[in-house]
Amino acid sequence: MPEPGLPDIGLFEAIYSARSIRRLKPDPVPEELITRILDAAIRAPSGGNAQSWAFIVVRDPDLRRQLGIIYRKASDIAEAVYAARGRPPHLTERQYARLMATGKYLWDHMGEAPVLILPCSYRPALPRPEALPLHIAAEWEGEVAYAERIRGASIYPAVQNMLLACRALGLGTVITTNHVRCEDEVKALLGIPDEVSTWALMPVGWPIDKFGPLTRRPLNEVIHADHWGAALN
Repeated sequence: MPEPGLPDIGLFEAIYSARSIRRLKPDPVPEELITRILDAAIRAPSGGNAQSWAFIVVRDPDLRRQLGIIYRKASDIAEAVYAARGRPPHLTERQYARLMATGKYLWDHMGEAPVLILPCSYRPALPRPEALPLHIAAEWEGEVAYAERIRGASIYPAVQNMLLACRALGLGTVITTNHVRCEDEVKALLGIPDEVSTWALMPVGWPIDKFGPLTRRPLNEVIHADHWGAALN
């Protein structure tokens, strides 16, 4: 049963309606709801059950303002990339215009969200090459590249849990990564250690826009049966 005051929403309803919300009201978010979101995050799986994540919750107005400035600078690059890339073929002109308009709003107003959350993770601890069998140690550079390649698998499931928890609580949020382009400035501002990486900057607040339904490419365009290019009948 849902807690008093919380919406009664099922898992699949949350999945199908958790729209990216970029426009948020300035109203404060109760601390107990932020705790619920973060508690949902740490229920996610992680590689080797390492649970090497950390989450920075930024509520201080001046820090949020400064993060917003950094994010806007990083988003100047994103804006140029989007403009050069053009409209994805699966989006209509209207859908693309809405995407760009809400994106620009977030670029300009990130620091005004009542809560900003940065999901982070420590770099994976790898054994010394000499501790491994010779045939594996001989491919050590490949193992290092592998560990770097899969790092997101140990934090983005937690981020997805946060998205769904926000939807279940009636809160808006979105995954955004533009700040990574200026991550050194973010880490300096918030005192994040060198061995910790940030993976998203998530504004959290009460939504101005409505949730779902979501529009996605049809399954028959993205599913392959047994071999690439074979249709799933």
